[in-house]
Amino acid sequence: MKRGLLVAVALCAATVFAAGDAANGLNITHRMMTLAIQVGIILFAARLGNLLFTWLRMPSVLGELCAGIAIGPYALGKAWPEWVFQLFPGSSVGVSPELYGLCTVASIVLLFLVGAETDLRMFMRYSAVGSLVGVGGVIFSYLAGATIGVWLMGLEWSDPTTILLGVMSTATSVSITARILSERHKLDSQEGVTILAGAVIDDVLGIIMLAIGMGLIAAKEGGESFSWGHIAGIAAKCLGIWIGATAVGILISRKVAWLLRFCGSHGEVAILTLGLALLVGGLFEKASLAMIIGAYVTGLSFSRTDMGVMIQEKLHGVYQFLVPIFFVVMGMMVDVGQFLEPKVLAAGLIYTFVAVLAKVVGCGLPTLLFRFTPVGALRVGLGMVPRGEVALIIAGIAAAHGHAEILGVAVLMTVLTTLVSPPLLLAAFNIKRPGHRQSGTGEDRPAAVYHFPNPTITQTVMGKILQNLTQENFFTHHVSPAEGLYQARRDDIVVNIACRGREIAFTASPEALPFVRIVMAESLAEFETVLEALRKPIDENTHVGIADAAPPELPAKPKPAGRRDILARHVRVARIVPRLKATDRDGAIRELLATLRDTGAVRDLDEAEAAIFQRERVMPTGVGFGVACPHARTHAVDALVCAIGIAETPIDFSEDEEGRACHIIILTLTPDTANSPYMTFITAVLTALRSPDKRRALTQATTAEAIRGILLSP
Repeated sequence: MKRGLLVAVALCAATVFAAGDAANGLNITHRMMTLAIQVGIILFAARLGNLLFTWLRMPSVLGELCAGIAIGPYALGKAWPEWVFQLFPGSSVGVSPELYGLCTVASIVLLFLVGAETDLRMFMRYSAVGSLVGVGGVIFSYLAGATIGVWLMGLEWSDPTTILLGVMSTATSVSITARILSERHKLDSQEGVTILAGAVIDDVLGIIMLAIGMGLIAAKEGGESFSWGHIAGIAAKCLGIWIGATAVGILISRKVAWLLRFCGSHGEVAILTLGLALLVGGLFEKASLAMIIGAYVTGLSFSRTDMGVMIQEKLHGVYQFLVPIFFVVMGMMVDVGQFLEPKVLAAGLIYTFVAVLAKVVGCGLPTLLFRFTPVGALRVGLGMVPRGEVALIIAGIAAAHGHAEILGVAVLMTVLTTLVSPPLLLAAFNIKRPGHRQSGTGEDRPAAVYHFPNPTITQTVMGKILQNLTQENFFTHHVSPAEGLYQARRDDIVVNIACRGREIAFTASPEALPFVRIVMAESLAEFETVLEALRKPIDENTHVGIADAAPPELPAKPKPAGRRDILARHVRVARIVPRLKATDRDGAIRELLATLRDTGAVRDLDEAEAAIFQRERVMPTGVGFGVACPHARTHAVDALVCAIGIAETPIDFSEDEEGRACHIIILTLTPDTANSPYMTFITAVLTALRSPDKRRALTQATTAEAIRGILLSP
């Protein structure tokens, strides 16, 4: 976090030095002092506005905007000393260049993290309906916004103000909608997933529209004439650069992420990714595209790596410092006096109404082609209504190019759409009618749920799971502390975990589920070891005679099944191979599966084999100390079955040194409908094999009976 703040301060200093000492006749020391005081006041104002609007149960971003309007040079700023928040001479945005420079850096941070949060996998899953929703919303919104500029302001279609009004209308802020869907537990509903997928397309197309608009404005300011051919050329250039940069970024992002791992801790790596976003943003600006487009592309590229959630977590402090400054400065740039002008107020209200209608119609109608009901279409349309940070960024760019009249309209639209969308969306969800003609998707449901006696044990186990995942080089992230949501990522493996009350629920792809279960089993095995160590002092002092203190007439309580009982139930002599003939992993697995088939334990050998090797592809099963535990859940068995083999030649069951020399192979199959027996058995096996003497004795045993006896020994 400290490095992040230093980066921000360094960039501010660079902006100040670039501005020079001549502006306003002040020296560099005085301007830096002014910047420090301004930032201090802004941070307090942002926090107060945030708290007030949160208390009023309104979006906090509105509080920051209103705080900026209040302290800005067009309102209370007039009461400040003339060098604090007065209008800055020669500035097209009304604030000093260094303060606007800090605001620009904040917008890059914001769009970089928005890109890092983009879920491309979800987008691909719902690409058809999401694409139509996004495209429909962008087309209707752009035409509606541009029409306002032509109709009310008497501008031409090629006028920069008209273009920016159209582009600004396309930008959707889905954060408010996502919060409502989360509170109503509708994120995984057809409407919720469609809204989120449509928001991805909407953001992408909106940024492309901004790139085209900026190209047109640059051409017009350069004196070039307007033509549709020129527009096509700019569109092709923007699309080519954006798609090309995105494709290259996604292709090389994992290699870049791998190289960055050697640059230090997670925090230092996250700062370097932000540095890349700033560099790419500058290059995009050099290519006549907006810097935020480059920042978004960089974030989007890293979203495909396992660093995505880590970047969001480690840059959270930078986000909290810079982004509120951005929204406050956006508010400061609003001339509140313009709201009193009938023309601006009327244009803002009409523009807001048309913007709401355009999203409801443009995003809602396409869903009717995918078996959504009219109620569902209305919910999707209302979910796409809010405008937020992107619209304000576009308005800020417009103000910087001399189109300050757009900023007041943008703020009015942002405030009104943010205010009206939540109650309308809640009312739509309160309609007791289905939003889709089919039942729930059934996707992304908890695939493995484990129940515990009380919340204390649940939290303890959750901590151990996160620790084990971290040791396996997963990036773990606390998504929502209030809801107990976690996410772990490594390469293509994504595991979502919900820890609530007395249960822990895992959601993951079918390929990753076997790994999820072994992580849980190994976590419980470690607790079993701790419990054995805690029982040892009691076992050593049983001569005290505690048992004799019980009245003789009371029957003894039945003891729960211990490790030895569990092993005795599942380890059978007929399923033990004292000396495996195979000398490699695949051969050893097939030999043990054949043993299970010959003893009638497996119904379908091919299905069992496929399940085992699928598990091996997800994660090697060498657990260290010369032991491998290949396992799988499958319909090929009716109950938990186990086959044990001893290999004279070491067999490689892992990619690390601990699993390359396995002599003890314990293959386990269990029905995919059962959790507890499998976990208990794996826990018992791993606990029994922690003794080096026992492992040595197993490798030296020559008969199946001897091997079983050693496993069952205390």
